[in-house]
Order: sequence, then structure tokens, then C-alpha cells
Amino acid sequence: MVRMPIAEYLRDCGYNVVEACDADEAIAAVAEGGAVSLVFSDVRMPGQMDGFGLAQWFKTHHPDVPVLLTSGYNASRGTARDMPGVRLIEKPYSQLQVARRIAALLER
Repeated sequence: MVRMPIAEYLRDCGYNVVEACDADEAIAAVAEGGAVSLVFSDVRMPGQMDGFGLAQWFKTHHPDVPVLLTSGYNASRGTARDMPGVRLIEKPYSQLQVARRIAALLER
């Protein structure tokens, strides 16, 4: 329920958004040949791999792809700081804040 409104907003901003319900589905989408410019994921999600695991997978397999994680848990801040190339946006966030962070990450 949280994913759908932000995905729709980002589409309205002109981004091509591919949604995945968990890390395995996201990895499968990339494996099918989907080009990815940026990953935006919650730290907590269903499945065996959390957002940090997904970020690590991307840093290993697609190191040039920026990763933006979101979390409402303070403990996530320290872990995100320890992962080069991974940024964190804390909840609650506005859709505009997310769009601005994504735009900034894609400019690099």
C-alpha cells in the first residue's frame, strides 16, 4: 500500500517505474534485461532479503546504480552510513522529497 502511491507519483514526474514486491522480484526484473538507473526500496520488505541485502546485491552486480533506501527505524541510519553508495531517506517523507533525492542521485 505504501509502494503504489509513491510509484504513481514518480511516474507522474516522468520516471519509468518498475515495481517489485520483494528483493527476489526486483532481482528477477533486472535479470530479464531491464535497465535500472536507480533503486528505491524500503529497508523492511517481505521475503528473505531486506533492503540492505538488495542494496548489497546491486552494489556487487551493478555498482554504478545508486540505491536510495527508506526506513522509519532509527537503527537503519547507522547501517546505511556503513554502505558506500547507499543513501537513506527517513520516514515520514513527502513524495516531493523522494523525487528531489532521486533527481539529485541521477545527476551524479
